[in-house]
Amino acid sequence: MLALLLLAMLAVHAVAKLELQVPELPVVALHGKDVALNCSFNHTSPFNLSDVTVFWQLTDTKRSVHGFFMGQDQLTEQAESYANRTSLFPSQLTMGNASLLLRRVAVADEGSYTCFVRVQEYDSAALLLQVAAPYTKPEVTLEPESNLRPGDEVALTCVAYGGYPKADVIWQDGSGRNLTDNITTSVVANEQGLFTMTSVLTVVLEPNSSFSCRLINPLLSEERSIFVTVTGQNIAFPPVALWVTVGLAVCLLGLLIALAAVCRRKIKESCEEARREGKAGKVSKRREVAEEAKELEEEESKTAMTPLKS
Repeated sequence: MLALLLLAMLAVHAVAKLELQVPELPVVALHGKDVALNCSFNHTSPFNLSDVTVFWQLTDTKRSVHGFFMGQDQLTEQAESYANRTSLFPSQLTMGNASLLLRRVAVADEGSYTCFVRVQEYDSAALLLQVAAPYTKPEVTLEPESNLRPGDEVALTCVAYGGYPKADVIWQDGSGRNLTDNITTSVVANEQGLFTMTSVLTVVLEPNSSFSCRLINPLLSEERSIFVTVTGQNIAFPPVALWVTVGLAVCLLGLLIALAAVCRRKIKESCEEARREGKAGKVSKRREVAEEAKELEEEESKTAMTPLKS
Protein backbone atom coordinates (compact mmCIF):
# COMPACT_ATOMS: atom_id res chain seq x y z
CA MET A 1 0.00 0.00 0.00
CA LEU A 2 2.82 2.39 0.88
CA ALA A 3 4.53 1.55 -2.42
CA LEU A 4 1.42 2.57 -4.34
CA LEU A 5 1.22 5.73 -2.29
CA LEU A 6 4.81 6.62 -3.15
CA LEU A 7 4.12 6.01 -6.85
CA ALA A 8 1.16 8.34 -6.68
CA MET A 9 3.28 10.96 -4.93
CA LEU A 10 5.98 10.66 -7.59
CA ALA A 11 3.38 11.04 -10.34
CA VAL A 12 2.56 14.56 -9.19
CA HIS A 13 6.17 15.47 -8.44
CA ALA A 14 6.61 17.30 -11.75
CA VAL A 15 4.05 19.89 -10.77
CA ALA A 16 4.86 19.93 -7.07
CA LYS A 17 5.01 23.33 -5.49
CA LEU A 18 5.47 22.06 -1.93
CA GLU A 19 8.97 22.71 -0.60
CA LEU A 20 10.64 20.89 2.27
CA GLN A 21 13.40 22.19 4.47
CA VAL A 22 15.80 19.82 6.25
CA PRO A 23 19.19 20.52 7.88
CA GLU A 24 22.00 20.82 5.35
CA LEU A 25 24.62 19.80 7.89
CA PRO A 26 24.60 16.33 9.47
CA VAL A 27 22.45 15.94 12.58
CA VAL A 28 24.61 14.67 15.46
CA ALA A 29 22.81 12.57 18.07
CA LEU A 30 24.20 11.22 21.33
CA HIS A 31 24.11 7.47 21.72
CA GLY A 32 21.21 6.42 23.95
CA LYS A 33 19.50 9.82 23.78
CA ASP A 34 16.54 11.08 21.72
CA VAL A 35 16.92 13.19 18.60
CA ALA A 36 14.55 15.15 16.37
CA LEU A 37 15.08 14.87 12.61
CA ASN A 38 13.73 18.22 11.51
CA CYS A 39 11.60 18.41 8.39
CA SER A 40 9.28 21.33 7.70
CA PHE A 41 7.15 22.34 4.73
CA ASN A 42 5.41 25.47 3.53
CA HIS A 43 1.65 25.63 3.23
CA THR A 44 -0.22 28.42 1.48
CA SER A 45 -3.77 27.37 2.28
CA PRO A 46 -5.48 25.78 5.26
CA PHE A 47 -5.82 21.97 5.29
CA ASN A 48 -7.01 19.21 7.58
CA LEU A 49 -4.82 16.62 9.28
CA SER A 50 -6.43 13.94 7.10
CA ASP A 51 -5.04 15.74 4.04
CA VAL A 52 -1.41 15.24 5.16
CA THR A 53 0.76 12.28 4.22
CA VAL A 54 4.19 11.95 5.83
CA PHE A 55 6.57 9.12 5.17
CA TRP A 56 10.11 8.66 6.57
CA GLN A 57 12.44 6.01 5.16
CA LEU A 58 16.12 5.14 4.96
CA THR A 59 17.50 6.71 1.81
CA ASP A 60 19.79 3.86 0.79
CA THR A 61 17.79 0.75 1.67
CA LYS A 62 14.27 2.27 1.35
CA ARG A 63 13.29 0.62 4.62
CA SER A 64 10.29 2.22 6.28
CA VAL A 65 10.99 4.21 9.43
CA HIS A 66 7.60 5.87 10.03
CA GLY A 67 4.39 6.43 8.09
CA PHE A 68 1.41 8.76 8.65
CA PHE A 69 -1.72 9.22 6.52
CA MET A 70 -5.50 9.34 6.88
CA GLY A 71 -4.99 11.24 10.11
CA GLN A 72 -3.01 8.54 12.00
CA ASP A 73 0.26 6.60 12.18
CA GLN A 74 0.65 3.74 9.72
CA LEU A 75 3.36 1.40 11.03
CA THR A 76 2.56 -2.01 9.53
CA GLU A 77 5.60 -1.84 7.24
CA GLN A 78 7.91 -0.19 9.77
CA ALA A 79 11.34 -1.82 10.11
CA GLU A 80 11.51 -3.84 13.29
CA SER A 81 14.56 -2.01 14.61
CA TYR A 82 12.49 1.21 14.83
CA ALA A 83 9.48 -0.28 16.60
CA ASN A 84 8.30 1.80 19.58
CA ARG A 85 11.06 4.35 18.96
CA THR A 86 9.55 6.78 16.47
CA SER A 87 6.82 9.39 16.48
CA LEU A 88 5.76 12.56 14.68
CA PHE A 89 4.30 15.74 16.18
CA PRO A 90 0.65 15.39 15.04
CA SER A 91 -0.51 18.62 16.65
CA GLN A 92 2.10 20.51 14.62
CA LEU A 93 1.56 18.83 11.25
CA THR A 94 -1.01 21.40 10.16
CA MET A 95 1.60 24.08 10.93
CA GLY A 96 4.10 22.49 8.57
CA ASN A 97 6.17 20.41 11.03
CA ALA A 98 6.80 16.90 9.71
CA SER A 99 9.81 16.22 11.97
CA LEU A 100 10.52 12.73 13.25
CA LEU A 101 11.38 12.01 16.88
CA LEU A 102 13.77 9.05 17.16
CA ARG A 103 14.23 7.71 20.69
CA ARG A 104 17.18 5.88 22.26
CA VAL A 105 19.52 6.45 19.34
CA ALA A 106 21.86 3.56 18.52
CA VAL A 107 24.98 3.39 16.38
CA ALA A 108 23.00 1.31 13.86
CA ASP A 109 20.66 4.29 13.31
CA GLU A 110 23.41 6.27 11.63
CA GLY A 111 22.74 7.06 7.98
CA SER A 112 20.66 9.09 5.53
CA TYR A 113 16.92 9.60 6.11
CA THR A 114 14.43 10.86 3.53
CA CYS A 115 11.34 12.84 4.50
CA PHE A 116 8.34 12.62 2.11
CA VAL A 117 5.39 15.02 2.54
CA ARG A 118 2.22 15.36 0.48
CA VAL A 119 -0.49 17.94 0.93
CA GLN A 120 -2.18 18.04 -2.49
CA GLU A 121 1.35 18.57 -3.75
CA TYR A 122 4.47 16.54 -2.99
CA ASP A 123 8.13 17.01 -2.09
CA SER A 124 10.96 15.05 -0.47
CA ALA A 125 14.31 15.86 1.10
CA ALA A 126 17.11 13.87 2.76
CA LEU A 127 19.25 14.55 5.79
CA LEU A 128 22.22 12.77 7.37
CA LEU A 129 22.17 11.42 10.93
CA GLN A 130 25.48 10.83 12.70
CA VAL A 131 25.83 9.15 16.10
CA ALA A 132 28.39 10.14 18.72
CA ALA A 133 29.34 8.88 22.16
CA PRO A 134 31.97 10.35 24.50
CA TYR A 135 34.94 8.21 25.49
CA THR A 136 35.88 7.50 29.07
CA LYS A 137 38.95 9.17 30.55
CA PRO A 138 42.01 7.34 29.16
CA GLU A 139 44.00 4.95 31.31
CA VAL A 140 47.73 4.38 30.80
CA THR A 141 49.70 1.26 31.71
CA LEU A 142 53.44 0.64 31.44
CA GLU A 143 55.38 -2.43 30.33
CA PRO A 144 57.65 -3.32 32.05
CA GLU A 145 56.33 -1.81 35.27
CA SER A 146 59.43 -1.97 37.47
CA ASN A 147 63.25 -2.03 37.47
CA LEU A 148 63.29 0.69 34.85
CA ARG A 149 66.56 2.39 33.91
CA PRO A 150 67.36 5.20 31.53
CA GLY A 151 67.92 3.75 28.08
CA ASP A 152 65.35 0.97 28.50
CA GLU A 153 62.68 0.62 25.81
CA VAL A 154 59.21 0.82 27.32
CA ALA A 155 55.69 0.50 25.93
CA LEU A 156 52.94 2.82 27.22
CA THR A 157 49.39 1.66 26.51
CA CYS A 158 46.55 4.20 26.49
CA VAL A 159 43.00 2.80 26.59
CA ALA A 160 39.60 4.56 26.45
CA TYR A 161 36.17 2.91 26.35
CA GLY A 162 32.61 3.39 25.11
CA GLY A 163 33.11 6.06 22.48
CA TYR A 164 31.98 6.67 18.91
CA PRO A 165 33.12 7.32 16.23
CA LYS A 166 36.83 6.48 16.07
CA ALA A 167 38.80 9.13 17.91
CA ASP A 168 42.01 10.85 16.86
CA VAL A 169 44.83 9.79 19.20
CA ILE A 170 47.73 12.15 19.84
CA TRP A 171 50.80 11.33 21.95
CA GLN A 172 53.17 14.07 23.09
CA ASP A 173 56.19 14.26 25.37
CA GLY A 174 56.66 16.77 28.17
CA SER A 175 57.95 19.43 25.78
CA GLY A 176 54.94 19.09 23.48
CA ARG A 177 56.76 17.15 20.76
CA ASN A 178 54.39 14.98 18.72
CA LEU A 179 55.15 11.25 19.10
CA THR A 180 52.27 9.94 17.00
CA ASP A 181 54.64 8.36 14.45
CA ASN A 182 55.72 5.87 17.14
CA ILE A 183 52.27 4.52 18.02
CA THR A 184 50.10 1.56 17.09
CA THR A 185 46.34 2.06 17.48
CA SER A 186 43.55 -0.52 17.39
CA VAL A 187 39.76 -0.23 17.60
CA VAL A 188 37.35 -2.89 18.88
CA ALA A 189 33.55 -2.52 18.82
CA ASN A 190 31.25 -3.96 21.50
CA GLU A 191 27.71 -5.30 21.02
CA GLN A 192 26.30 -1.77 20.91
CA GLY A 193 28.79 -0.69 18.28
CA LEU A 194 30.72 1.53 20.70
CA PHE A 195 34.49 1.50 20.45
CA THR A 196 37.34 0.63 22.77
CA MET A 197 40.43 2.40 21.51
CA THR A 198 43.90 1.12 22.42
CA SER A 199 47.03 3.04 21.48
CA VAL A 200 50.56 1.81 22.24
CA LEU A 201 53.55 4.17 22.31
CA THR A 202 57.08 2.69 22.26
CA VAL A 203 59.86 4.98 23.51
CA VAL A 204 63.36 4.87 25.01
CA LEU A 205 63.19 5.92 28.64
CA GLU A 206 65.06 8.94 29.96
CA PRO A 207 65.75 9.67 33.68
CA ASN A 208 62.44 11.58 33.91
CA SER A 209 60.08 11.19 30.97
CA SER A 210 56.63 12.79 30.72
CA PHE A 211 53.95 11.81 28.22
CA SER A 212 50.39 12.78 27.41
CA CYS A 213 47.76 10.70 25.62
CA ARG A 214 44.89 12.69 24.07
CA LEU A 215 41.74 11.36 22.40
CA ILE A 216 39.68 13.78 20.34
CA ASN A 217 36.13 12.87 19.29
CA PRO A 218 35.70 14.54 15.88
CA LEU A 219 31.89 14.80 16.11
CA LEU A 220 31.70 16.13 19.64
CA SER A 221 34.91 18.20 19.45
CA GLU A 222 35.55 16.69 22.84
CA GLU A 223 38.99 15.88 24.19
CA ARG A 224 39.93 13.33 26.82
CA SER A 225 43.52 13.23 28.03
CA ILE A 226 45.88 11.84 30.64
CA PHE A 227 49.37 12.95 31.65
CA VAL A 228 51.96 10.54 33.10
CA THR A 229 55.57 10.76 34.28
CA VAL A 230 57.84 7.72 34.14
CA THR A 231 61.01 7.78 36.26
CA GLY A 232 64.01 5.63 35.38
CA GLN A 233 66.21 4.84 38.37
CA ASN A 234 69.93 5.58 37.90
CA ILE A 235 71.83 2.48 39.08
CA ALA A 236 75.60 2.93 39.70
CA PHE A 237 76.47 -0.61 38.70
CA PRO A 238 74.87 -3.31 36.61
CA PRO A 239 73.34 -6.46 38.14
CA VAL A 240 76.53 -8.52 37.47
CA ALA A 241 78.62 -6.13 39.55
CA LEU A 242 75.98 -6.37 42.26
CA TRP A 243 76.43 -10.14 42.50
CA VAL A 244 80.24 -9.75 42.54
CA THR A 245 79.93 -7.26 45.40
CA VAL A 246 77.65 -9.59 47.33
CA GLY A 247 80.15 -12.46 46.81
CA LEU A 248 83.07 -10.36 48.05
CA ALA A 249 81.08 -9.32 51.07
CA VAL A 250 80.34 -12.96 51.91
CA CYS A 251 84.04 -13.88 51.51
CA LEU A 252 85.10 -10.98 53.71
CA LEU A 253 82.61 -12.03 56.36
CA GLY A 254 83.99 -15.58 56.23
CA LEU A 255 87.55 -14.29 56.63
CA LEU A 256 86.54 -12.19 59.61
CA ILE A 257 84.88 -15.20 61.24
CA ALA A 258 87.98 -17.35 60.61
CA LEU A 259 90.29 -14.62 61.94
CA ALA A 260 88.14 -14.28 65.03
CA ALA A 261 88.38 -18.05 65.60
CA VAL A 262 92.22 -17.99 65.23
CA CYS A 263 92.53 -15.04 67.57
CA ARG A 264 90.32 -16.76 70.11
CA ARG A 265 92.49 -19.89 69.95
CA LYS A 266 95.72 -17.88 70.26
CA ILE A 267 94.34 -15.98 73.22
CA LYS A 268 93.32 -19.25 74.86
CA GLU A 269 96.78 -20.76 74.31
CA SER A 270 98.44 -17.63 75.71
CA CYS A 271 96.26 -17.79 78.78
CA GLU A 272 97.10 -21.46 79.36
CA GLU A 273 100.83 -20.78 78.93
CA ALA A 274 100.61 -17.91 81.38
CA ARG A 275 98.89 -20.18 83.88
CA ARG A 276 101.63 -22.79 83.45
CA GLU A 277 104.36 -20.20 83.88
CA GLY A 278 102.60 -18.92 86.96
CA LYS A 279 102.54 -22.36 88.53
CA ALA A 280 106.25 -22.93 87.70
CA GLY A 281 107.15 -19.57 89.24
CA LYS A 282 105.38 -20.44 92.43
CA VAL A 283 107.28 -23.79 92.72
CA SER A 284 110.61 -22.08 92.06
CA LYS A 285 109.81 -19.47 94.67
CA ARG A 286 109.03 -22.14 97.22
CA ARG A 287 112.37 -23.84 96.51
CA GLU A 288 114.26 -20.58 96.96
CA VAL A 289 112.51 -19.94 100.25
CA ALA A 290 113.24 -23.48 101.41
CA GLU A 291 116.91 -23.20 100.47
CA GLU A 292 117.25 -19.87 102.23
CA ALA A 293 115.65 -21.35 105.34
CA LYS A 294 118.02 -24.34 105.23
CA GLU A 295 121.05 -22.11 104.88
CA LEU A 296 119.86 -20.04 107.79
CA GLU A 297 119.43 -23.13 109.92
CA GLU A 298 122.97 -24.34 109.06
CA GLU A 299 124.48 -21.01 110.04
CA GLU A 300 122.62 -21.04 113.30
CA SER A 301 123.90 -24.57 113.99
CA LYS A 302 127.47 -23.55 113.35
CA THR A 303 127.11 -20.62 115.61
CA ALA A 304 125.73 -22.76 118.39
CA MET A 305 128.58 -25.29 118.14
CA THR A 306 131.44 -22.73 118.35
CA PRO A 307 132.93 -22.76 121.99
CA LEU A 308 133.14 -19.52 123.82
CA LYS A 309 136.62 -18.22 124.58
CA SER A 310 137.53 -17.40 128.20
